[in-house]
Amino acid sequence: MKPTTETYAELTWAYDVFNQSLFDGKLPNCLITLQREKHTCGYFSSGRFANIDGALTDEIAINPSYFAVTPIIEIMQTLVHEMVHLWQFHLGTPGRGRYHNKEWADKMESIGLMPSSTGRPGGKKTGDRIADYAIENGLFLMTCKNLLTQSFKLSWYDRYPDARVANSGQSSIACQLENMPESATSIRANQPNSLVQIQSAPIKDTQINTTNKATRMKYTCDCRINIWAKPGIHVKCCECNTTFAESNNSE
Repeated sequence: MKPTTETYAELTWAYDVFNQSLFDGKLPNCLITLQREKHTCGYFSSGRFANIDGALTDEIAINPSYFAVTPIIEIMQTLVHEMVHLWQFHLGTPGRGRYHNKEWADKMESIGLMPSSTGRPGGKKTGDRIADYAIENGLFLMTCKNLLTQSFKLSWYDRYPDARVANSGQSSIACQLENMPESATSIRANQPNSLVQIQSAPIKDTQINTTNKATRMKYTCDCRINIWAKPGIHVKCCECNTTFAESNNSE
C-alpha cells in the first residue's frame, strides 16, 4: 500500500477529468492538499506554493473529514467549486477576498452547479459563504456519472469525523440524486463493516472553563463573521443560519 500515492493520484485524476470536461482543458495544474480546516469543505489559494526554481502554483485544499460521511459526489462538487475559483483567478475577475461574485456564480451554473448560500434551492447565488448543489442533467452530473462508473474511488478516508460533519453528510441533497451510480450517492460510514467512528465534539469546545477570567469571548460563524460577547452566549448568524462558535481569542 502507498496511501499518499493512491490518494493524490485519485484526486489528480478527478481534477484532470473535470478540467477537460468542464473547462476545455484550460486550467493550469495546481497542488491539491488535504486540510482539516474547521467549518470548511475546501478552499482555493492562488500562488500558495513555490518550487526551488522559483515557479509558483495554486493550491486547492480538500477537507478529508468529509470523505467517509458524505456522498462522493459532494467531494467532487467541492473540488469543482474550487476549480471555478482557480479558473476565475487565471481567466476571469475574482471578487474581493472571499466574495463569490456574479461572474463566479454564472460560471458555476454554466458547468452544472447551482450556487446557493444554503446548499439548496432558493439560496443566494453570491456572497462570502456560498455552497452549491448539482443541477439535474447538467454537465457536472454527466461528467460525474461517467467518472464514477469507471474504477474511480477515494481509497483512503478519515476514520474519526466529528458529529457535525456526519450530520451534514446525512442531510446532503446529493443523497437524493437519481439515475446516478450507487457509489455517487452512498455514504461509506453506512456500509457494512465500516471502520468509521463518529466523534462527539471535545468537552473543551462545548463547555466553559470556569477558571477562565475572560469577560468577553470571540465567536465566529460559518461565513466568518466575528463578534465579541460574554462567555457561554448562544447567537445565530442571519446570513448563514449557523450558531456562532467560540474562537481561541478572549478579552
